[in-house]
Amino acid sequence: MIDSETYCMDILTQSLAIQKSLASLDKLVLENHLRTHIVEMMTSGDERHQDKALAELLELYKLHNIKGLK
Repeated sequence: MIDSETYCMDILTQSLAIQKSLASLDKLVLENHLRTHIVEMMTSGDERHQDKALAELLELYKLHNIKGLK
């Protein structure tokens, strides 16, 4: 669209639609991960698995704050 010099508002509209779609996908993937993998790791009784789950959640929190995702 940029190469073909599409009107700026059309590019912005498409870009924002893509961003919203990706945010929705991120939410679905995160919810699935929390309901499955994180729950399994936290209830496993294995301290290494629990530590891994915690590390993943902390990393996600850090990424969220750095990138300002909402």
